Amino acid sequence: MRLLAVRRNSFSPADFVPLRDALLASPLVGATTLDGPFEASRGFAVTFTAAGRSALLERVPRLGPYLDAVLEKPALRAMTPWFTRLGPVPNAWYLNVLLVPPGATVGRHVDATLRAPAGVEGAVPELVSVLYLKVPEAPGGELRLWAGDELYAELAPEEGMVLHFRGNLGHEVLAFEGAPGALRASLVIEQYHFHQAALARLPDFKLDSRAGFEARLREHAARPPRSFELD
Repeated sequence: MRLLAVRRNSFSPADFVPLRDALLASPLVGATTLDGPFEASRGFAVTFTAAGRSALLERVPRLGPYLDAVLEKPALRAMTPWFTRLGPVPNAWYLNVLLVPPGATVGRHVDATLRAPAGVEGAVPELVSVLYLKVPEAPGGELRLWAGDELYAELAPEEGMVLHFRGNLGHEVLAFEGAPGALRASLVIEQYHFHQAALARLPDFKLDSRAGFEARLREHAARPPRSFELD
């Protein structure tokens, strides 16, 4: 498997713009749910498996085309040379909407958010997929990828760009020099493969938001009404 794959302009404006606007305006956005290097960021997160995908789409219907394009085999194919067999197909995901303000950084780390919930020591994602939702026209904000202690790549984010990288790579986000109120926004999905015993320890769907009770009520009210058929 390759260490990195980059796709620019992967989605049409008809798919990308509504998704970006829905996530940035979501009432679920609040203080970060993550610790350590993410403390300056905002957002919300979702843990889900294949059984919980419909619950995620019920809350954010605009995610459909993106999930179809980057989950499971589509992301693996982007990372795998044509003459090589696909690796383990992901079956559990951690989705994180990440909003970073000017001057803030995300310190170097390796993603392992589902390691403890799944009870698998040393577990890291098969790969991590990132969609850049909003990128200010300002210096900085680069993503650095590390293979051990070696700097493997430094990428300037672009709005609408999708990248996939191996889950065992260290990575960090540099600060950007923007005006107050500017945001660098991305949608990050850690893609894991677990055996059935570990997979059974994870919830089908779990929303993690610190936006507060009133925001949850607004989010519930904004959902499309369910349709029912009368006998």
